[in-house]
Amino acid sequence: MSYAATAQAETRSSAGVWTGRALSGLVVLFLLFDGAIKLVPLQVVIDTVTPLGWPADPALWRALGVVLIASALLYAAPRTSVLGAILITAYLGGAVATHMRIGSPLLSHTLFGVYLGVALWAGLWLRDPRVRALLPLIR
Repeated sequence: MSYAATAQAETRSSAGVWTGRALSGLVVLFLLFDGAIKLVPLQVVIDTVTPLGWPADPALWRALGVVLIASALLYAAPRTSVLGAILITAYLGGAVATHMRIGSPLLSHTLFGVYLGVALWAGLWLRDPRVRALLPLIR
């Protein structure tokens, strides 16, 4: 491989890593915010989840806030990022199932968890060479 090709690959790789970090950072910020409003829990949380069929018990929402914040922090740390991604994916699966069960609008509500999950895994794939090796897009 020539020096120019190596330099171009490193630049592309560096740009991909920074894009992955930025994407992951946005996901983490959203999840930390979502977890934090569940810790209080704000009235908007109770008003939003009651029509979904979930109880208005503040202890439940505090526990889910702790789970979400812990999972987001695991995802943010490079050594535990894959574990965090798996835990968040499971959490988002519950959100998608809840919205499907009550017949929420598909593209805006039901699939929001899928969109967030895709951003989560795309950010991890871009920033972590181990994940790229495990899940290659092109062989």
